[in-house]
Amino acid sequence: MSEDLMRVRQLWHLLEPVHAVLYYAPEAFEEAAALGYAVDERWPSYFAWRAAPLGAAGADRVADTFYSFSPRTVGAYVPAVWSVASPDVVLAARGRAVDRAYQALLGDEIAAPDTAEAAALLRRVAEAADTADQPMAAANAALPWPDAPHLALWHAATVLREHRGDGHLAALAHAELDPVESLVSFAAIGAARREVFGSRGWDEEEWQAALDRLEKRGLVAGDGTATEAGRALRAEVERRTDEAAAGPWRVLTDVERERLVGLLGPLWVAAIGSGLLPSENTLGIGKV
Repeated sequence: MSEDLMRVRQLWHLLEPVHAVLYYAPEAFEEAAALGYAVDERWPSYFAWRAAPLGAAGADRVADTFYSFSPRTVGAYVPAVWSVASPDVVLAARGRAVDRAYQALLGDEIAAPDTAEAAALLRRVAEAADTADQPMAAANAALPWPDAPHLALWHAATVLREHRGDGHLAALAHAELDPVESLVSFAAIGAARREVFGSRGWDEEEWQAALDRLEKRGLVAGDGTATEAGRALRAEVERRTDEAAAGPWRVLTDVERERLVGLLGPLWVAAIGSGLLPSENTLGIGKV
């Protein structure tokens, strides 16, 4: 991997937890409950928070853009989430949730010059992202920029993580991996335990059928582990994903990117150190 792509992946690893706290923070669940969402599990608010930029999207649209979730799982929550609150109301609550979660996470650092500097750099990158044919990135990029630096930082992180995610789906399509196969092949290289991927809602029969299809392609062995060809294909998917994500980062100089790594480090530590995020995740961060 080139040094340029290594930096792109490093920045994603730093940004992902900074974005993802929304889906786990108690303040976000409180805002979701105030809207009327059930909060005994995280999925009603997850689908509302993440899908709201798309408008009142139906289950098919959300399943296509989220990709790795079983359509059955998506259909259990969408479009029902819009009968609780409209997308505009959800987006307003999402902003409040991020604000409160970051206040709790960062304390006095929320007003520090470093936070504003990081937000300004990230905004430049996010505004440089080409979101054509990238539905999740485009939907978030079309939203107004928040004034507060910490909210602008989260917004930029969200645009960029969805930009990467949309590119990842294109890479999976190029590799001819359907939604469940994308998870099975990822589990096969040891990105996370099979149980971690259970949250996506595929049943044992669907998982096994995907394993069988991948075995026929020579991508997994009989024990479910990736073959050399399977590992090579997943490496190619990640390479294509990094390349698709790299474009907007080139708006920064090498010095600015290095500076941003330093600025994001404490935010990453705060997010990871909060204990809110799962130690093992379906993104395989730290594994690939």
